[in-house]
Amino acid sequence: MNYADYDKALYYTHRSQWDNLLILMVRTEDDLLSKRIEHFLHAYNFEKDDLIVEKRLYDLLQYIDHASFSAHGQENGVLVFT
Repeated sequence: MNYADYDKALYYTHRSQWDNLLILMVRTEDDLLSKRIEHFLHAYNFEKDDLIVEKRLYDLLQYIDHASFSAHGQENGVLVFT
């Protein structure tokens, strides 16, 4: 698992760099991150309902937050520094 993928996904999403986000979707080893990016980009490009696009964006951001926080060694609610 490459922790930089989460930072890149957050950065590309914030800067609206959809091409780079698509490249990250293909290259990342995290299948869930890839699937969340895919769902968001599909909704952004093809969905007419803005609420669905917003939900997909929040799903992606929530997963990035969860994965990046848990990947840095959180155990039982305590942040572990190594």
